Amino acid sequence: MNEMKQKINNFMIPIAILIAGGLVAGAIFFGGRGASNVASNTTPTQAIPQPTGSTENINPITSADHVRGNPDAPVKIVEYSDFECPFCKRFHLTMKQVMDEYGDDGQVAWVYRQFPLDQLHPVKARLEAATSECVAELGGNDAFWKFSDRFFELTPSNNQTDVDVVLPQIIAELGLSQSAIDACVSSGKYDQHIQDDVDNAVATGGRGTPWSIVMSANGETFPLSGAQPYQSVKQLIDVALKAQ
Repeated sequence: MNEMKQKINNFMIPIAILIAGGLVAGAIFFGGRGASNVASNTTPTQAIPQPTGSTENINPITSADHVRGNPDAPVKIVEYSDFECPFCKRFHLTMKQVMDEYGDDGQVAWVYRQFPLDQLHPVKARLEAATSECVAELGGNDAFWKFSDRFFELTPSNNQTDVDVVLPQIIAELGLSQSAIDACVSSGKYDQHIQDDVDNAVATGGRGTPWSIVMSANGETFPLSGAQPYQSVKQLIDVALKAQ
């Protein structure tokens, strides 16, 4: 165990340097859901607040989650994401690359959870999260991932998405009923589910997006903060695979 922790410490040092150097960052969400002290997402060095939670507080993965890849994969990456976050848009491509390398042979599964940052992306991020949940209900897991892929292709991010155009476009491309999606979103049936994801992100130490947790087969959890580059994510996956 000490040897494994030393490996993680050795791994996290270069990541901290990368973040401090401004190569990657996430939009910051301080405190609880009602907080208003939000750091600019153009200030990467402010993207590392002291965490107040623990990755051990992560909620178990259930059938309510959106899982890409083998649900029984030895390593799972749980990402808490905001559809309007530009860094999530970047990290989405990184995670697709991860799945291209580790997903086909069942080594890694990608779990998507909602973390809309209301202070930065009011209304739109929650609407997009609810829409994605309704897409999953009406179209299944594959439809959810097609929605997320397509959304990140189309969105300009930073609360600039024209939701009246982009959301209907994707829904039509998926062959789903717009009226059924509208009724599902309006019902508010997924509002608590989304808030539960937000609360769990905070409880695990998340203060910005994307916030991810890598889970190994033996139950160890490793934090992955910000839109880390592929090689950094790959290093952590390889450490987690050895922790089986």
